[in-house]
Amino acid sequence: MGDRRRKDPASLEPVMMRESDILERFRVTGGGKFRLADIDPGDVCRLDVEKEGAKEALAAGVARLRDLQERLYAQGRWSVLIILQALDAAGKDGTIEHVMSGINPQGCEVTSFKQPSATELRHDFLWRGTRALPERGRIGIFNRSYYEEVLVARVHRSALDQELLPPALVTGRIWKERFESIRDFERHLARNGVAILKFFLHISKEEQRRRLLARIEEPSKHWKFSASDLAERDYWDDYMRAYEKAIRHTATKAAPWHVVPADHKWFAHLFVAAAIVEKIRSLDPRYPEVGEDRLADMEQARRRLLHEGEGRRTRRHRRKEAEGISPSRQRAG
Repeated sequence: MGDRRRKDPASLEPVMMRESDILERFRVTGGGKFRLADIDPGDVCRLDVEKEGAKEALAAGVARLRDLQERLYAQGRWSVLIILQALDAAGKDGTIEHVMSGINPQGCEVTSFKQPSATELRHDFLWRGTRALPERGRIGIFNRSYYEEVLVARVHRSALDQELLPPALVTGRIWKERFESIRDFERHLARNGVAILKFFLHISKEEQRRRLLARIEEPSKHWKFSASDLAERDYWDDYMRAYEKAIRHTATKAAPWHVVPADHKWFAHLFVAAAIVEKIRSLDPRYPEVGEDRLADMEQARRRLLHEGEGRRTRRHRRKEAEGISPSRQRAG
């Protein structure tokens, strides 16, 4: 794959053949020894794909996802929960836009979790996530999630104080207890037909600097810039430690983490699309089978509709005859 010329869709097949290996490489199912430093944010697994080639590969992945989503929606048994976590400018919004661009919006809902409201702060930390869970047959995307309560709340003690917990419960074990609650919650979801995919878009500090600078220097990106993004950058190392611990303690086979190298947007988009396709395909969603009674009803409906069509043509023919216009003369005209 060293040829730098534009590749046609057929030459992208080697990329497709390696998908399972690439997904497995960055999937964390038991995080006991997980180290974030072991994953290079700039890694693209030696894939040599130009911009147009990446677009074609992503379009192929989106097409597969569209077909699987239609089956998932029609079957109405499983639901899929996709959790996207990342630091600022890592590409969560862009990933949602590009990966989910071709699916039926009726079967997908995006929920963005920003700073908790006063009402949310009066409930347990999983409450607002529970309210946004996808229905059966649907895909739910959490842009940030309940994981903020073991990330932001861990880095900024003031965020934890706002949750109004009884002081006796805020002990040195609170983070382990929250990890345990998350594992139990996600295990409960998996037992009830919710397939869970968790992604951490892993961006380097230098790439974040470039993207934040672009938001300042490019007028079309001004709306994306927030001074708080720069303030949070000062806590980079704290966030890296918090993410590492969260992934280490909540990665399970039922709800694995995918730590996605995200310095190259095209690679992150391809990876997320491939992981979602792989997961939904493993659920084997199928269109519901139609029973004999239903088939008989459909045949009766078909005959009625055909009969209505014949009757309409007959009435039109008679009307034209009454007006003195023969069908042959009309065609000739």
